[in-house]
Amino acid sequence: MAAPARRLCHVAFHVPTGQPLARDLQRLFGFQPWAAREAGGWRQLALRSGDAVFLVNEGAGPREPLYGLDPRHAVPSATNLCFDVADAGAAARALAAKGSCVLVPPVRVQDALGAATYTVVSSPAGNLSLTLLERTGYRGPFLPGFRPLSSKTGPGWFSHVDHLTLACTRGSSPTLMRWFHDCLGFHHLPLSPGEDPELGFEVTAGSGQGGLRLTALQTRPCSAVPTLVLAESLPGAASGPDQVQQFLARHRGPGLQHVGLYTPNITEATEGVTLAGGRLLIPPKAYYQLGSDVPCPAAGSRPLGESGAGQGTSDPSCRS
Repeated sequence: MAAPARRLCHVAFHVPTGQPLARDLQRLFGFQPWAAREAGGWRQLALRSGDAVFLVNEGAGPREPLYGLDPRHAVPSATNLCFDVADAGAAARALAAKGSCVLVPPVRVQDALGAATYTVVSSPAGNLSLTLLERTGYRGPFLPGFRPLSSKTGPGWFSHVDHLTLACTRGSSPTLMRWFHDCLGFHHLPLSPGEDPELGFEVTAGSGQGGLRLTALQTRPCSAVPTLVLAESLPGAASGPDQVQQFLARHRGPGLQHVGLYTPNITEATEGVTLAGGRLLIPPKAYYQLGSDVPCPAAGSRPLGESGAGQGTSDPSCRS
């Protein structure tokens, strides 16, 4: 593999000035401001709940925001995943050799608490870019160049990111699976016994109603890297576009469709989000009606946030 991912550092959003994403993450989901940076027309705010970190890049400046880039995408969205790697420079060279475009060559950032090096590369998933970060030895709370904010903690409903789901075009999952395997060290995680990695796991919505094909990937068991789920629509005469088709149409291609957050108490988290004004969605009936011998990716749970929730997880949408 070119650059094995060791940990998810953060998920980055790009939104226009005045878009209330950061406020909603605090008010609806209990995330707390952790570190901030304002420079070059950008306001960058890192928000945290447990080990789950979202970096909201707000505005648009003449230069790229630190640790990422401006995708210049028409729809505000989650457009970047930042992973810790052992050597950012070597990672950039290795991924370039495998055909990835290095969008931001390795950059070293330093402050009084240490230094970090990062590079940004393209991915095969539409507008989603990847930041590969080398920060061994940095002693600050977040990253060089950011000032720490209050350490006051909020409700603490969520402990970490459980999974990341990419909306994919039909038939593209095998290609994406091989790319994430070769470049970042992900391996197929079967969702049903004897599952063919090329075919994935089908969640149908009934006869003639279409459904989803899911392919799960992980780096290794008990890893600090979340599970990656590739989701694509199944052929079928559905009454309307499903969530993947809606995402592809609105975002004009593939991308990060939702983030699954792990909560140790889904009842408490559900009540907290509801009382704060969060909107809960009801998943398709067939999603929870599989045989007991098949480990449904969301079995035994209740939905929370802007998408269906896995067991012990809640999924606020990354669609802003």
